[in-house]
Amino acid sequence: MRVARDLALERLRAAHDEGRAEAGFGGMVFATAEQVHGNLVADVSANSTFPVPSADGLLTTGPGICLGIYVADCAAVFLSDRLGRGIALVHSGKKGTEQGIAPAAVAALCRVASVEPSDLVAQISPCIRPPHYETDFAAEIRRQLAAAGVRAVHDCGTCTASHPEAYYSYRREKGLTGRMLAVLAIGES
Repeated sequence: MRVARDLALERLRAAHDEGRAEAGFGGMVFATAEQVHGNLVADVSANSTFPVPSADGLLTTGPGICLGIYVADCAAVFLSDRLGRGIALVHSGKKGTEQGIAPAAVAALCRVASVEPSDLVAQISPCIRPPHYETDFAAEIRRQLAAAGVRAVHDCGTCTASHPEAYYSYRREKGLTGRMLAVLAIGES
């Protein structure tokens, strides 16, 4: 299935590049992760090599770096320090959630950016949810973030499999699907 994913990403490259440009991130270093359904969160800079091997999460304290995660039923979890001292973006599906990637990202971001979990704001993207999937991993991500000390946890509550007009869904489309691109960056001052 890796070949199908790579082909989908190649076909969507122009649209993803256009979206990053429209968001104001086009001129930034574009940081990506290999995304192996694990819990490794990598601290990246402009000098890092992308995609980061074995990583499912990225964090940075540097402006001018656009973090990018691809999803098609898994959740993208956005983490941002309220004062702009650091950000993280993780890919969390059933396996990554079971392995605690979201709290791992909280711990790593707090360590690297010298912030407290209560300084962070979290947002969970659209992802697959019951009844289209047997596990409500978005609910578990919310629970894990709260247990890690993140007080501001937001979840859009949208199911990717329920909205074929708006979202790719790996399960609904039996693996033959595109990927949405989640992006997050610290603006340059």
